[in-house]
Amino acid sequence: MAGRKPRTTLPVNRRPDASPIDNVISRIRVRQASLGPSTSSIASFVLDNPTQVVGMSVTELAEATGASDGSVINFCRQLGLSGFQQLKLSLAQETVKPVQFIHEDLQPTDDASAVCRKMFHAGVQALRDTLSVLDPDAIAAAVKIIRAAERIEIYGIGSSAPIAEDAQYRMLRIGLNVKVVTDSHIQAISASRTGPNVAVLTISHSGATHETLAATRLAKEAGAKTIVVTNFASSPLQAFADIKLFTMARETKFRTEAMTSRIAQLCVLDTLVAAIALDDYEHSVEVLQKTFNVLSLKRF
Repeated sequence: MAGRKPRTTLPVNRRPDASPIDNVISRIRVRQASLGPSTSSIASFVLDNPTQVVGMSVTELAEATGASDGSVINFCRQLGLSGFQQLKLSLAQETVKPVQFIHEDLQPTDDASAVCRKMFHAGVQALRDTLSVLDPDAIAAAVKIIRAAERIEIYGIGSSAPIAEDAQYRMLRIGLNVKVVTDSHIQAISASRTGPNVAVLTISHSGATHETLAATRLAKEAGAKTIVVTNFASSPLQAFADIKLFTMARETKFRTEAMTSRIAQLCVLDTLVAAIALDDYEHSVEVLQKTFNVLSLKRF
């Protein structure tokens, strides 16, 4: 028909929902402990045979793991993927990457240049891996818990203590009623005196530190809502957590609970505080301005 514009047709093979995601193997490792028996067996097979899975069909993977086709699809969905095709593309993208320095440990023969490169690459990789396993829905749920609480308590021991103190500082800046406790005895007393109107944020890289584990358990038993930031999905700490925020920092001989884990923790907490601030934007901006004015008195 004269004057009529031709219809624009998108290519039939365009599948934006199936585009690969980064660090899918790290995502599987973090979530494996929380999967059911059938999906856990699928996870184990994928972790052991990522290259082989790239060339398999849904049915072939189901048969290899003794699961059903539906369990395979459910496994993909629990990882936040659109389906099996996205899993295969993500595995292909990750397994064909060249070996990089980011996975290397420091060596006695390393010069200053090698140390700089390896340490910075490790930090960057920790952030990438953590972003791939951090659950936005868990962040949103944590925001609701913190906003509904009359008081927030933050627990951290050892290398997690300065991270806990930084989290308190940032939450104070946006007007929250928050206190940090880094002494194990005071943690136990304070946790036992919480209740349903209190939100507890526990920071523990290992998730297996006796002091923070005991404090979180006591807070949970007292009725408090608990949020944990930890690196290991199989850690005992998660048993007492309402909300779990995972980091993913690789440990090596010279980087056990090193700066990479703290970089990841800081970024997760920055994300949480930013989300809390945006949840009540006008009030947060007003309080930030007031605290800025107060702090300006400390400067020349």
